[in-house]
Amino acid sequence: MHEKQFDGAVERLRSPERVVRLEVERVADLCLESGGFKTVLDVGVGSGIFAEAFSRRGLVVAGVDINPQMVTAARQFVPQGDFREAPAEALPYPDGSFDLVFMGLLLHESDEPRKVLQEARRVTCRQVCILEWPYLEEEFGPPLAHRLKPADIAEMSRQAGFARLETVQLNHLVLYRLNTREI
Repeated sequence: MHEKQFDGAVERLRSPERVVRLEVERVADLCLESGGFKTVLDVGVGSGIFAEAFSRRGLVVAGVDINPQMVTAARQFVPQGDFREAPAEALPYPDGSFDLVFMGLLLHESDEPRKVLQEARRVTCRQVCILEWPYLEEEFGPPLAHRLKPADIAEMSRQAGFARLETVQLNHLVLYRLNTREI
């Protein structure tokens, strides 16, 4: 299980070049665009780079990662956050615990992406945002075989019970906003 888990160094996750490519600040703003968010769960929190951005915007931040090294790193960068070691397929929170669930470059690494979306839907009361690689062969990121087709993400989100899916094209990535209700 979790064969595609990231096993690189924390420093690499926070390199200035990667932060620019991820458009961290823009992504955080786009996730919060509809307003009124107070809590966020960062699934696959990694080094906490997005958790840190959400915290700077005043949200109460929690995060999970299957990798204990990443949980430790996230705690270092966002000491006020609640970070736990847990798989994305079995989130240790009650139904409707968070306004926003964020997944940054996680879904394509999951062994069970449909189950991940179902769990995200279960613990959110409003919205899930998924940052993913475009379905293109590129020199950066995972091979095409590990990337998800937009149609597959749309179908999985529908099956997970989301009412609406919006796609935002970024410079290098794609942000999917999944809402629990029609807006």
